[in-house]
Amino acid sequence: MGILAATLTWALAELQPDSELPPSEFMQVVDSTWLVLNVLSNGRSSTSSQAIGVTKIAKSVIAPLAEHNVSVLMLSTYQTDFILVREKDLPVVIHTLAGEFDIYKEVNGESIPVNCDDASNGFLKPKHAVSPTVHPVQSPQNRFCILTVAPDTLPAIATMLLDVLFYSHSPPKEAASGSQDLDSSRFFAFSLIEGYISIVMDAETQKKFPSDLLLTSSSGELWRMVRIGGQPLGFDECGIVAQIAEPLADADISAYYISTFNFDHALVPEEGIDSIIELLQKRQESSR
Repeated sequence: MGILAATLTWALAELQPDSELPPSEFMQVVDSTWLVLNVLSNGRSSTSSQAIGVTKIAKSVIAPLAEHNVSVLMLSTYQTDFILVREKDLPVVIHTLAGEFDIYKEVNGESIPVNCDDASNGFLKPKHAVSPTVHPVQSPQNRFCILTVAPDTLPAIATMLLDVLFYSHSPPKEAASGSQDLDSSRFFAFSLIEGYISIVMDAETQKKFPSDLLLTSSSGELWRMVRIGGQPLGFDECGIVAQIAEPLADADISAYYISTFNFDHALVPEEGIDSIIELLQKRQESSR
């Protein structure tokens, strides 16, 4: 396992492939080992009331890595945010972020300082990234919830989770006014990380679950989705997250971000979705 930290503290944990997972013609596995950077502040996950999600690390982490041609995957959860980088890019990551962050590695649950000179031994300064491809953005009409559940109540919703994940394929019915390019998007994300559960689902799907078991923020806000990409993005391109995160950070707009093989997804507050789409489209037009 490995880690990162600073005035903020960073944690890196290596994703180990499941050795018991049998080969399958239906499964495509990327031939890379990824490391997970968990953003922490003073040893705790950041819970700032300012802009949250990917925007709070857009300028300090996402943009610098994109400038050094490092491809990242982003996973926001109810509790915190994770940045995934390839293991082979770790020397570049350390070299890029060491000026602003103290670097640590996690061994058996303990954070151990890393000698940046040693970690960057043999480091060759990478070529600066070429201008990234400008991908289209779309916003489906349906509204989304970001939720968590207590681990001990998970068995009570297990059947519904299985139904939503594997058997319910009809698109959500609910739609918000002022549609953009998509009528709706079937999107459901479930993560279980170190015992903490995070769920993203559309408001229509939420109705299938017992309301007393789903926990959200006290404001109970709903989110709209901005989907990035007109064709499968893959994992090799860099700068996709930065294209979205930087303008949202400049506007102090909170966003949760989930990267997938086909598309990237930014969840933004429902209020002001039209101005957010306009902001991103203007940014794209100026980049062409």
